[in-house]
Amino acid sequence: MASIKQRSDGVWRARYRDADGREHARHFKLKRDAQRWLDETAAAVLTGQYADPRAGRVKWSVWAVEWMDRQSWASGTREAAETAVLRVPWADQPVGGVKPSHVQGWVTAELKRGLAASTVRTRLNYVQMAFRAAAADKVIPSSPAANVKPPRARKAEAAMRVLTAEQVAAVLAAAGDFRPFIEVCVFAGLRLGEAAGLQLEDVNFLGRTIYVRRQVQGATHKTAELVPPKYGSERAIYVPADLMATLSRHVAAEGVTAPDEQIFVTPLGRLWHRNNAGDEWRRIRAAVGLPSDVTLHTLRHTYASNLIASGCDVVTVQRAMGHAQPSITLNTYSHLWPSAEDKTRAATASFIAAVAGETKTPSAWEGVGQRS
Repeated sequence: MASIKQRSDGVWRARYRDADGREHARHFKLKRDAQRWLDETAAAVLTGQYADPRAGRVKWSVWAVEWMDRQSWASGTREAAETAVLRVPWADQPVGGVKPSHVQGWVTAELKRGLAASTVRTRLNYVQMAFRAAAADKVIPSSPAANVKPPRARKAEAAMRVLTAEQVAAVLAAAGDFRPFIEVCVFAGLRLGEAAGLQLEDVNFLGRTIYVRRQVQGATHKTAELVPPKYGSERAIYVPADLMATLSRHVAAEGVTAPDEQIFVTPLGRLWHRNNAGDEWRRIRAAVGLPSDVTLHTLRHTYASNLIASGCDVVTVQRAMGHAQPSITLNTYSHLWPSAEDKTRAATASFIAAVAGETKTPSAWEGVGQRS
């Protein structure tokens, strides 16, 4: 139900009632403006874009916390989301008052203060998720972050670090007691948390297979806990006998016997996590003289690079890396696969070599058609 009436002071009052029976009204100097507002509201209702204006008055910080509480995230994901959505300039403003220019300005400001483009993209993704949820719940008509473009990675960021065989050998030589942990990262492609979460029952020594069934989440002794792996990351990794021999010696030396016992623990018997494993890696990196942007995760990239260089296809690499979709593998490592140009050159080079070999050896056709 909607109506327009002119008040005694000449102002036009437009009003309507929503589906819940609540009345909404606005005042305009011109009747045509009042009619336009009612028409736009009616159109929004018909197209499913209508949102109660009062719903958008909730503070962004309040809405964001309520939204995060509804998610079934691991603690690490929740921590990353909080960092993204609660550290925005509009945290104390109404959700309905945020404009696309506010979101784009925030992205630009984050880059100017020195954050990596990849970090800003990740944070923008969480903000966009929250705005989409607000629009789906009719808190706002549409997301102001929908068309905000994520920053492009700088060339230095886009360049993926991959260690050479010589560098891997140097890392292993400097690793000391941490060497078996390093080996499952570089020779099985495990993430830091996945390596830290390995238990004896996860290793089939006769079958030369490692099963990823859990991971360690958290960055401190107090927050570190065993949780299921990332979605789609449960997997079986088929590894060579040399890695199995390393793990077998380590298990025997550490006295690991119970199926649910951790294979890797600190000297004090605690779980490895982001902080203490990171400290060990920084010690090794300094001893070898590697750049500061070479992280433990670089070992995982090195593993993937070797699979690709050895001719493994996308699906094989996807399963080994524990990616939920082949598209994730391609987005991450597509630059490592030979391009069409590379394949064309290699194929033609082989053909040239074959032709050259034939020209040096008399063939069965030699002399055919020649006069005696």
